[in-house]
Amino acid sequence: MHSPEDAAVRTPSPRHRLLALLSPHAHRIDSRMLVVFLIVAVGGFAFLKLASEVTEGDSLAIDRMLLRAMRSASDPAVPVGPLWLRRAMVDITALGGVSVLTLITALAAGYLVAARKLRIALFMTAAIAGGAMVSTLLKTLFARPRPDLVDHLVEVTSSSFPSGHAMNSAIIYLTLGALLARAQRDRRVRIYILSAAMALTLLIGLSRVYLGVHWPSDVMAGWCVGASWAALSSLVARGLQRERTIEAATSGP
Repeated sequence: MHSPEDAAVRTPSPRHRLLALLSPHAHRIDSRMLVVFLIVAVGGFAFLKLASEVTEGDSLAIDRMLLRAMRSASDPAVPVGPLWLRRAMVDITALGGVSVLTLITALAAGYLVAARKLRIALFMTAAIAGGAMVSTLLKTLFARPRPDLVDHLVEVTSSSFPSGHAMNSAIIYLTLGALLARAQRDRRVRIYILSAAMALTLLIGLSRVYLGVHWPSDVMAGWCVGASWAALSSLVARGLQRERTIEAATSGP
């Protein structure tokens, strides 16, 4: 028989539970990095909206200022920087296009199938396809026009908010980065993989503003929703792996 005093000793206090939750060993580094990226994206978007309203009471004030800052003062059709930068931005923005992202998703799914992880391949494909549908739905719902302040340096046809390139690249590159990171035993390698995925996502979003096809707030919203979707997918996948509904991403620790 155990006394009530023994039960009280065995039951962790709320303080100990909180410390355990915040412990560096409580979660993998990839999950923590995704959460940090999400917090930064949400904070940046909130700041952009708040700063715009405070400065001029116009929701486009900061958008216009940042978009103009990326163009020549004498000719808004000419972006700042050398010619090679413009060409690089066109190449980078293509990495967030439908064709490239679909190809990357298909190759990743094929790898998982070849590794006999069929269920996680199906989960990953479904999560990415679901995110793409959310992006299309949001664009249809808000129907925000593209910027007309400067010339567009690439062709666009859909509405502006949120940025599909920013959102879909966040969903796909962060999701795949998390899967690859979990397959690595070395902490430094996991950090590098997630950092590379985040850097690629950021560059794609910035390229959309540089090319004049999105307002900065479009891109921030895309990062916010995309990172949220990637974090949610990672959380659901981890729960399903614990229940053995889908295969573990790796047999490592």
